[in-house]
Amino acid sequence: MSRFVLALDQGTTSSRSILFDHAGRVVATAQREFPQHFPRSGWVEHDADDIWATQAATIAEVMERARAEPADVAAVGITNQRETTVLWERSSGRPVARAIVWQDRRTADLCERLKAEGHEPEVARRTGLVLDPYFSGTKLAWLLDADPALRARAERGELAFGTIDSWLAWKLSHGAQHLTDASNASRTLLLNIETGDWDDAMLALLRIPRAVLPRVVPSRLARGEAFALVGGREVPLGGIAGDQQAALFGQACFAPGMAKNTYGTGCFLLMNTGSEPQTSQNRLLTTIAWHLDERQYALEGAVFVGGAVVQWLRDGLGFVEQAADVEALAASVPDSGGVYLVPAFTGLGSPHWDAYARGTMVGLSRGTTRAHIARAALEAIAFQSAEVLLAMQRDSRQPLVELRVDGGATRNDLLMQFQADLLGVPVVRPRVTETTALGAAYLAGLAVGYWRSTDDVARNWQVDRRFEPALPRDAAAARLRQWERAVERSRGWQRVEG
Repeated sequence: MSRFVLALDQGTTSSRSILFDHAGRVVATAQREFPQHFPRSGWVEHDADDIWATQAATIAEVMERARAEPADVAAVGITNQRETTVLWERSSGRPVARAIVWQDRRTADLCERLKAEGHEPEVARRTGLVLDPYFSGTKLAWLLDADPALRARAERGELAFGTIDSWLAWKLSHGAQHLTDASNASRTLLLNIETGDWDDAMLALLRIPRAVLPRVVPSRLARGEAFALVGGREVPLGGIAGDQQAALFGQACFAPGMAKNTYGTGCFLLMNTGSEPQTSQNRLLTTIAWHLDERQYALEGAVFVGGAVVQWLRDGLGFVEQAADVEALAASVPDSGGVYLVPAFTGLGSPHWDAYARGTMVGLSRGTTRAHIARAALEAIAFQSAEVLLAMQRDSRQPLVELRVDGGATRNDLLMQFQADLLGVPVVRPRVTETTALGAAYLAGLAVGYWRSTDDVARNWQVDRRFEPALPRDAAAARLRQWERAVERSRGWQRVEG
């Protein structure tokens, strides 16, 4: 029996490779950052070749750190930043343009036009999504509309589209496979949420030729369906899931009503809703959580700027040298001093869906210090997540009893306690917080029998710490009302400015 499962965790700012053992423990990890490109206000791009180069480098590095041979790897799992859009040439494997990142807002006007034409209700019914620049479909449409030559090549089948999972699967197989899993496909605006296949009406609406699309496969792939070259050896590619669905799986949220929140570049709160898609009345997203023997669905709320606000404090304002230093700075004052920071740097996600909102800070006084702003930034992460969870509670058929959390920012105890205080339910941090990569590893391992069932996965999950709510409910409600006032001041800003 091979000793490990290899998870490739391709994120917004870095690529990582992690080896896990049977107990779901991290054996070795490697990580490399790559450049971010901001050519215009609201535009965010990646070089897909940078993504592959850093991912390939971390594979080699993690194998060396664990002193592992390719034969030691039972299977490979992929998890990825989801809506980021790559378009490449089939013959050479070269990208024909920079990848358009999920945070990019360049298609806001297209989305507004489609809304004005009355398409959004039908789009939501078919895809479970809203018309927003966040999703891949309008990004791909923009690439094809911006260059008639690319559209012609796409229609001839010379180009391949994919989200990052497709790009990695292509590169890992030297161009032998062009595929995506159901969870990633459900984020494109092109997949029918009920049939699990590409939707002809959506393809027609966005003028997307079917010839560019990857094959949709289950999140747990069948044996022999796909492979990844590791150290020159073919290893089964056993699992693929978008990062947030992978985290839900890694948190063992297998029963309807169980929920998790991931605190990464953004924050993403998902609740398992079972084998039938559930329509939101509060502008949340209906998404495919994963596809094993059948499709499992989730409600999702997306916060575009979570941990990225801490990066901004570090890199943009120079408040701290390392992101981890923010907690001590914020804890040096008892509260935010009345300051509210709305980090709508690339618009607002759930439940507002305002592509024209921009970052806003209110409540400043002569007594405001860097520490107050740092505390307001951390609190903003919790406020945004609380908004999503309250909307989810209104949609859900059963109350939430606890929130499982993961991602880098969960190491910040101040943030986790404030999150519990706002929500009024325990916030539970697991021992292994790398649950995004772990979810991909579990899917891959289940595909080859490394783990026998989801019961094995659930037994591996262990609590590190429970944060119990301590703030009186009326005080929490008052803070949330103030937050709502601050959010209103950020909305529609770019549209007014223009």
